Amino acid sequence: MPNTPCQASQLRRLSRQLIRQLGLLDTACGNQPLSPVQAHTLVELGQSSYSIKQLAELLNIDKSNASRAVSNLVEKGFVKTVTNPKDSRSLMAQLTCIGKKQLVELDAQQNQQFSEIIAQLPSEQLSQIENAIGQYTKAVVQSKAQFGYTVREITAQDNASMAQIIREVSAEYGLTADKGYGVSDPTLDNLSDVYQADNASYWVIEYQGQILGGGGIAPLNGQLGVCELQKMYFSPELRGKGFARRLALQAIDFATEQGFNACYLETTANLVEAITLYESLAFEHIEAPLGDTGHDACEITMLLTLSKPN
Repeated sequence: MPNTPCQASQLRRLSRQLIRQLGLLDTACGNQPLSPVQAHTLVELGQSSYSIKQLAELLNIDKSNASRAVSNLVEKGFVKTVTNPKDSRSLMAQLTCIGKKQLVELDAQQNQQFSEIIAQLPSEQLSQIENAIGQYTKAVVQSKAQFGYTVREITAQDNASMAQIIREVSAEYGLTADKGYGVSDPTLDNLSDVYQADNASYWVIEYQGQILGGGGIAPLNGQLGVCELQKMYFSPELRGKGFARRLALQAIDFATEQGFNACYLETTANLVEAITLYESLAFEHIEAPLGDTGHDACEITMLLTLSKPN
């Protein structure tokens, strides 16, 4: 089912509770003479020496906050700063001998805390929790990378831009129109007209007034109860931000709501990243094509069975 404000509110509530229970709002990290930010800084410096800028990026905080944390640790004697050998205008922070001892104490305290947490859980749930937290963290990172972008339904004003993207990306991967790929579709310049039906939709991704990619879903010609994931194309500057997964998930949710039994797609071995994505979303390879797409050059066919909406 599509995300709802209620689900977003619930996830916010659970995140707040977790942050509070782990003591991340406290002024001190357990019984250590460290704030949470200082503790995180100490942990990173236990791996290597870093500049303030590097620490800010690692900790996902602004440079002034990172600088303040390092200054506080220097005052405590846990950290010292030295001239950056690669840039004499900047300093590198590194642990002192006292700082290394403090890190050992911090690790022992944190390991004990999380051992106590683990003791409350069945062992078979631990890998599920690790996987879920990993996915949640990745989603947080991707949502930040997508800040400022808009995902919306296509309009007639977007047709020319989206057609150009499809042609450029197809050429980039050698998917020429004479070989029966999607770039050869006669409706390519009028995509907004193709997705007018209630059980079809196409979404574009816009940034500062510029269309950078899109993808859609529609009933599969000649196959009752099956839809097709169609025309997922992204400009180079859009890639690596998680939009392909986001659009695919949005399309799958839409298809499920529309009552389709399965979602079909065709692609080619040239699109290695796309195939990996579809496999991660539980699409399964099938031996023969379904329906009538007109894309006889796409040798890879995949199908996802859809669950019934609640």
